[in-house]
Amino acid sequence: MAYAEGVIAAYGRDKYICGIIDCSIFEALKYLRGITQSLIDVVANKELAHRVMDMSVDYHLKLGLKLIERGVDILWLADDIGGEHTMLMSPETFREMVKPKMGYMIGELKRSSSAVKVAFHSDGYIEPVIDDLVEVGVDLLNPVQPESMDPAALKQRYGRRLALWGTVSTQRTFPFGSAAEVRAEVRDRIRACGPGGGFLLAPTHNLQLDVPFENIRAFYDA
Repeated sequence: MAYAEGVIAAYGRDKYICGIIDCSIFEALKYLRGITQSLIDVVANKELAHRVMDMSVDYHLKLGLKLIERGVDILWLADDIGGEHTMLMSPETFREMVKPKMGYMIGELKRSSSAVKVAFHSDGYIEPVIDDLVEVGVDLLNPVQPESMDPAALKQRYGRRLALWGTVSTQRTFPFGSAAEVRAEVRDRIRACGPGGGFLLAPTHNLQLDVPFENIRAFYDA
């Protein structure tokens, strides 16, 4: 928290400060129980899954409230619930096991500050529950992985209710594309997702060591 206070004091007046409270709900269960067992738990060991996820909610909510007190503008929640082309759990399981906890957590954060925005991160395909995310108060969706979901289609459907953050592929274009292909993807995303605002252009994840410097420069230039 002392580090957070220093960042906010140094940059908070002219920068938009993001506080991270990731591994928020299901992700904690996944790391503590393992991916296979956690997916069994949310179906067959629900009482245990609820107890573990509730502990995570309690911790991350307290952390989020402290960050709001210190002056962050946005809070980043994260629970990877998407595979490449399908969800890791059914939408029904998400709505039963995770959504109420997310709704409670975001509700408490926004009660503490009506100005704070909430970003939610999940890699992969999560289209069946995006309406649920909007319903519980998510403001920004990250990373909108283009291998899994069409950024232009999401912008058209949710552009008035949800900001998009990401969309430029770190799975294909950044490591394996040419500089010209990076520039073309950036221009395409700006045309498709930029109108009306609500778009934060960014790589879909951290840039790895296999990304050529020329592609990074091309991204910023574009």
